Amino acid sequence: MPATGPSDHDLSTDPELGDWRVILGRLQTRLLTGDFATGARLVARIADLADELDHHPDVDLRHTHVTVTTISHDVGRLTGRDRRLASAISRLAREEGVEAAPHQVSAVEIALDVLDGSAVEPFWAAVLGYEADGQDQLVDAAARLAPMWFQQMDEARPGRGRFHLDITVPHDVARQRVEAAVAAGGRLVTDEFAPSWWVLADAEGNEVCVCTWQGREGSGEQPV
Repeated sequence: MPATGPSDHDLSTDPELGDWRVILGRLQTRLLTGDFATGARLVARIADLADELDHHPDVDLRHTHVTVTTISHDVGRLTGRDRRLASAISRLAREEGVEAAPHQVSAVEIALDVLDGSAVEPFWAAVLGYEADGQDQLVDAAARLAPMWFQQMDEARPGRGRFHLDITVPHDVARQRVEAAVAAGGRLVTDEFAPSWWVLADAEGNEVCVCTWQGREGSGEQPV
């Protein structure tokens, strides 16, 4: 049986991966290039490195920064290959004089509470142009737009919204994000599941979950 690879806890506490954060089962960082030319030069070096290691990340080049995300797609999880690639990319960034800002990375998911997912999923796939990705989840094939997943309800919940957003953030900024949202007029619905996720709502009751990798099955954390 193949090895399970490094856990989220292992990767999040690895001294060589201080520039990276685990976000939805991927390693991600943002590199503050400051200008497009520096970013393009860094991306070219990352491409050469990826070919050398035969392991290729997703790279998003913007005017003042580059966001890099890696996962071992062939096995659908993080492996030692991702660790090696991430560490090497950090070294390239330092050679280019580029600062990492891992606290800036995050990922958004759209969640819809449903009574019969099989009845509504084809509609949302068609209207969004998404594809099914496993059970109860739709994704943009180009990985540019937020995925959508369906949460099963046992019974209807009148007076409560069916849609909510999940925002997955670095584990070391989650509490700060929750506190900032409450200070901005929101309220804490529950922290029962923290640090895996906190449920918040705005002044009109619209909900969002602030999520991290922590406290989840397979995270590699020791039980308290």
